[in-house]
Amino acid sequence: MATTDDNRTPPEPLSTPDAGTREYGLKRLVFFGSATLIVALSVWAILTPSGASNAIGSAVSWISSSFGWYYFLAATLYLGFVLFVGFSRYGRVKLGPQHSTPDYGVFSWAAMLFAAGIGIDLMFFSVSGPVSHYLAPPEGQGQTAEAARQAVVWTLFHYGITGWAMYALMGMVLGYFAFRYRLPLAIRSALYPIIGKRIHGRFGDTVDLAAIMGTIFGISVSLGIGVVQLNYGLRFMFGIPEGTAAQIGLVVVAVLMATVSAVSGVDKGIRRLSQLNIILAALLMVYVLVLEGPARLLNALILNIGDYVSRFPSMTLNTFAYDQPVEWLNDWTLFFWAWWVAWAPFVGLFLARISRGRTLRQFVAATLVVPFLFTLTFLSILGNSALGVVRRGNLEFGETAMNTPEQGFYGLLAQYPGVTFSAGLATFVGLLLYVTSADSGALVMANLSTRLPTPVTDAKPWLRIFWALATGLLTMAMLVVGGVDALTSATIIMGLPFSLVMFLIIWGLYRALRVERFREEALRTTLPSSLSVRTTVSPGQPLSTWRHRLARALSYPGPRAARRFVNEVCRPALHDVAEELRTRGLDANVHEETEPGGTVPYLALRVSLDAEPDFGYWVRPVERPTPSYAMRSVAGHDTYYRMEVHLSEGGQGYDVMGYTRDQLIGDVLDQYERHLEFLRLSGETESHHVLPDHAPAPSDESPPEDEER
Repeated sequence: MATTDDNRTPPEPLSTPDAGTREYGLKRLVFFGSATLIVALSVWAILTPSGASNAIGSAVSWISSSFGWYYFLAATLYLGFVLFVGFSRYGRVKLGPQHSTPDYGVFSWAAMLFAAGIGIDLMFFSVSGPVSHYLAPPEGQGQTAEAARQAVVWTLFHYGITGWAMYALMGMVLGYFAFRYRLPLAIRSALYPIIGKRIHGRFGDTVDLAAIMGTIFGISVSLGIGVVQLNYGLRFMFGIPEGTAAQIGLVVVAVLMATVSAVSGVDKGIRRLSQLNIILAALLMVYVLVLEGPARLLNALILNIGDYVSRFPSMTLNTFAYDQPVEWLNDWTLFFWAWWVAWAPFVGLFLARISRGRTLRQFVAATLVVPFLFTLTFLSILGNSALGVVRRGNLEFGETAMNTPEQGFYGLLAQYPGVTFSAGLATFVGLLLYVTSADSGALVMANLSTRLPTPVTDAKPWLRIFWALATGLLTMAMLVVGGVDALTSATIIMGLPFSLVMFLIIWGLYRALRVERFREEALRTTLPSSLSVRTTVSPGQPLSTWRHRLARALSYPGPRAARRFVNEVCRPALHDVAEELRTRGLDANVHEETEPGGTVPYLALRVSLDAEPDFGYWVRPVERPTPSYAMRSVAGHDTYYRMEVHLSEGGQGYDVMGYTRDQLIGDVLDQYERHLEFLRLSGETESHHVLPDHAPAPSDESPPEDEER
C-alpha cells in the first residue's frame, strides 16, 4: 500500500550532493577541537580566575569602544532582512518540499518556539530590568513617570523582535537548506551558496566549531543566571546558604536532569517540558496580575505596547553618540545583542529542526510574534508590578532589585500573600526553564558535532550527555571567575565573530532564493502543451468530449487500475523519453521501486545535465480515502489511488492517473522545458552554480508522530 503521509516524498534514485554525510559519524575536528578549547578555557578560568577576569574585561572594553556601533547596525540589518523574506513572494517557499506538511501541531510548535529561545533569564530580568532602567535610565532623569514608561520599553526592546529576528534568520536558513536541499542540518550548510562543496571539508568544520563555541557560551550565561537565581530561591524558601558550593551543586543537579531530557529526544523530553513551561509561567503571571490589580497592569500593558511600537525605530539605532552611557550599554544593549547572536546558532538550529513543512512566511511570523507576545505580557505584568512597589515608596526593594537581580523576583513575590506557594512555583518554573535550555543546547551541539543520516535524526545519547556535562563545566568555571558579570562579558566577546558569519548566511540565503524566483519565472514563461489534452479515464483510452473529462474527474481507481496504469502508460512513456534523450547524448535513466508494504511501484526519470542541476520527474502512487461525495457505484471501495507528479523540488499537487502515453510524455516534456528555462534564466546570473540539486528526502524520513496533528 502506498503511503498516505504528505510529508513522505519519493526516495532519491541517485546519489545526492551530500551523499558522504548520510551516515552516522563523529566530526572529529569539530568535536575534539571545540571540546579541547572549552576544557582548556574552563581549566584556565578555574586555576587563574583573576587573570581570566582581567583578560575578559580588557577584551570587552575594546569591543565596546570599537564595535558598539556595529552591534546596533548588525541587529537592525538582521531584522530588516528577515522581514523582507517573510513578507516578500519568497515567503511562500517551504522549509522542505512544497508538498510537505508540518511535523508538529500548533500548540506544541509554539511552546517549543518560546521555551527554546527564552530561559530562566526572563524571570531574572523581568524585575531587575525595569527597576534598573527606572532608577538609573541611560538618558533623562530617573524616578519620573517618563522614566517608568521608558523603563519597561527598554526591557521589551532587549527581549523584542530584534533578537527573535536573529533566531528566525538562522532557523529559516538552516531549515531551508536541510529540508529543501538535503544538506546537513548544520551551520555549514547555510554557506553552500558561497563556498559550495567545501562545506563538507575543513572550512565547514571550522564554521561548525565556531558555532559550538558561541552556543556553549550563550547557554552558559542562561545557566549561570539560573544557578544564581535558584540558589537565592532555595535560600529564600529553605535557608540554604548562597555561595559557590551550593551553585555547583545546582549545576550538577540541573545537568543530570538536562541529560535525561536530552537523551529522551525532542518528542518525549523537550516538547513536553516546553508545554509545561508555558502553562506554569502563565499561571505565575496570572497570580501576580490578580494580586497586584488587573486594571492598572492591563492599562500599563496597553501603554507599553503602544510605546514599544512608536519608539522602536528610534531606539533600534540609538547609539547615544553624543553622551554615551558606556557602562549601561555594556550591561544591557551590547550584551543582549551579543547574547542573541551567541544563541542564534543553537536556537536557530533547534527551531529549524521542529519547523519542517512550514513556509518561510509562517516561520517568520510565528517566530517574531508568538514568543514575543508572551514575553511582552510577562515582562509588562512583572515589570510594572515591580515599578508599582518602588513608586509607592519602597526604594529599598528597588535598590536590591537593581544591584542583586537574583533577589528582585523573589522580593516582588514577597509583597503579596501566599509567598510560599508563589516562590515555590517560581523556583520550579525556573528549574524547568533551566533544564529546557540545557537539554536543547546539548542536543543541538551534539548534532553539530556529528554527521547525521537525515536532518531529523539526532546524535547518539553519549554525545548529548557529553555536551550537557561540558556546559555545566564551563558554567561553573565562569561563576568562579566572576559570576554573572564574567558570563555576560564572555558572551560579548564570543558573539562578535559569529555576527560576521551571519552576514555571509544572509548572502547565501538571498542567492538561493533568487534561484527559487528563476524557477517561478520559468514556469510562467513556458507553454504547457499537454494541459489541453489531459482528458482520459483509464490507461490507453483517449477521450475528446466534456463527458469523458467529467468521467475521469469522477473516477476513483483502486490498486489494480493503478498497477495497470504503471504497466501500460507510465513505464513505457518514461522509458521512451529516456531512450530518446540518450540518443541525443544525454545521460537519462528510469528508476523503479516499490515502497515497503506497497503494491504499486513508483517510477522516476532522472536526466543528468553535467554541472547543471539534474532534472527529476517522479510518478508516485498515493492512496487516499475515497471522498464522501463519491457515488458508491463509481468508487466501489474505501480508498483510491492518485498517481502524483513530483519534481526535484517536491510534489506538484496534480494527478496523472488516466493520461495516455502521449499525454504523459507531453507532461514530462512540459516540466523538462521549464527546467531548461530555469537553467537559462539562472545561468544569466550564474546563480545556479552555487546550489546543489534539489533532492527529495527518502521515504523513511517520516516525521515523528504528534497526537496534536
